[in-house]
Amino acid sequence: MPTRKTHAGSVGTKSGRRSSLTVHDNRTGRDYEIPIERGAVRALDLRRAKASDADFGLLSYDPSFQNTAACKSGITFIDGEAGILRYRGYPIEELAGRKSYLEVSYLLIYGHLPGRSELANWLHNITYHTMVHENVKKFMDGFHHDAHPMGMVVSTLAALSTFYPEAKQVGDREIRQRQIYRLVGKIPTIAAFAYRHSLGMAYIYPDNELSYTANFLAMMYRPSWTARYDSDPVLSKALDTMFVLHADHEQNCSTSTMRTVGSARSDPYVSSAAAAAALYGPLHGGANEQVVQMLQEIGTKDNVPKLIRQVKAGKRRLMGFGHRVYKSYDPRAKIIKEAADSVFSTTGKNRLIDVALALEKVALSDDYFIKRRLYPNVDFYSGMVYQAMGFPTDIFPVLFAIPRMSGWLAHWQEMLLDEEQKIIRPRQIYTGSRERHVPDQET
Repeated sequence: MPTRKTHAGSVGTKSGRRSSLTVHDNRTGRDYEIPIERGAVRALDLRRAKASDADFGLLSYDPSFQNTAACKSGITFIDGEAGILRYRGYPIEELAGRKSYLEVSYLLIYGHLPGRSELANWLHNITYHTMVHENVKKFMDGFHHDAHPMGMVVSTLAALSTFYPEAKQVGDREIRQRQIYRLVGKIPTIAAFAYRHSLGMAYIYPDNELSYTANFLAMMYRPSWTARYDSDPVLSKALDTMFVLHADHEQNCSTSTMRTVGSARSDPYVSSAAAAAALYGPLHGGANEQVVQMLQEIGTKDNVPKLIRQVKAGKRRLMGFGHRVYKSYDPRAKIIKEAADSVFSTTGKNRLIDVALALEKVALSDDYFIKRRLYPNVDFYSGMVYQAMGFPTDIFPVLFAIPRMSGWLAHWQEMLLDEEQKIIRPRQIYTGSRERHVPDQET
């Protein structure tokens, strides 16, 4: 068969080189020139490669989306090889500790750090929407006393859709904006209510005189509405830093879920409930809880070598090490490690930190882990910091969901405004039976 070249689009560059990929189809002898844009080729361009006119065209097969870009985004940049994380171009090292979580949430959603008047308006609207409808409390009262707090949060977020039916008008900018205020404002209240319910304690309403994190701590730990509770400013600051670090992380499982559900033009309450459900999984938002459990099982530094041997033998996993994206030290882990010192100076040293440091020291010097590029990730130290602050382990995924809400909303809104995005509907490679027929009924 004669060779024929098929062009998929313009591929010229200023240097005269063609920014394209030439694909030779051995089935037909045809060549296809596919444009390369921003280091990617469009999957639909592969459809031009057909074995015959009746052929559907070539698909790309990528289990778990390990090398597929489903969208273009200007929100978060990650270089996993170099250990770089930036929100809207700002290095995470410059934002954490210097900008509050609500400033960073504004940055993620609107694309720039707020000016003085913008910040004042943002804080006012978030604060105004921290309260929840009294019927939300009744809804939450229906959960069993030992219901997992994260399960309660997922369900309550979805239930909010029935309280704000206007939210379905996702194309209306003002209505969309109002839901953003509500979700960022209410998620700490819902989280605190879920915790209080699990303890059988009365709910504590928001105190709008407090900062975002100080208010959350008060709703969590205030003995009663009449009792006074002053959160330690060191802990409030540390929690705020933790929220900044967890605010967004590109196209992770929960963010991709937010985009997928939102692509059907579902309202942001059910979309964020779906995202929170994804975060609920032990491989995502529940990972730091597993780190604490692992360190508790180890018990003392003397038992670290035993664990290392078990990991090398394939008998167990080393929780908190390695990352799907980062192939070097997670930049968030460095910041949390530093923040831990300020927390421990207030709460007292977490007894697990010595075990963690011993484990990290061995892992970073052992060829087995170095070759596999297994470095501590954000989950390795965050659980110990949360534990030192008095949070029970079952609330850890909830502490992840609170700050991640701003990242979810940023991606949800970006997806809605992207003209290229349609309802998400992946292809599949069918591996089932060929056509077969139901046998005649036996007589």
